[in-house]
Amino acid sequence: MTTKNMTAEALVDSLKETFKGTIKDVRIEHFSYGLKKNEIAQVWVTIPREQYKELVKHLITIEKYPHFAVSSGYQIDDTIYIVNHFCLFYGNNGKEVTLNVTVPLPKSDPTIDTITDLIPGALIAEQEKQEMLGIKVKNIPKDRRVFISKDFPEGMYPWRRDKSGAEKMARNLHEVKK
Repeated sequence: MTTKNMTAEALVDSLKETFKGTIKDVRIEHFSYGLKKNEIAQVWVTIPREQYKELVKHLITIEKYPHFAVSSGYQIDDTIYIVNHFCLFYGNNGKEVTLNVTVPLPKSDPTIDTITDLIPGALIAEQEKQEMLGIKVKNIPKDRRVFISKDFPEGMYPWRRDKSGAEKMARNLHEVKK
């Protein structure tokens, strides 16, 4: 069902129907940008990790090549949140929809399935989240460090807000020695 005319509201309806009861925290935001005040819609959803890859497969039924834009992530208390940002219907002015998918992972088991078999361009984002947040991406095709040096201690994750000790590795270049 590849379509270039699905509204943000129709996308949300499709996700709710396909993932009955598992889609949470749904919200739609509309805003304008540029001189011509082109409208874009942003959809925000939260889904359990067990359903995340199925959601990406569902996106491919809506648009053959959904654009994986970027991945972000953060930690609050004992949960690591991965937010993967997709753009659907890109280049179709007034019809583009940004889909932001939040996947909470317990810090005690921060694992998630790779989507690189569906969207190969997601590899670098998955590698980054492994190194910076300490998640484990199952079946990632290239499981090696890219962003931090090989001598950076295992078990330290720069983006974590816990006692992993990464702050000891940081250099404050703005501080002047007296």
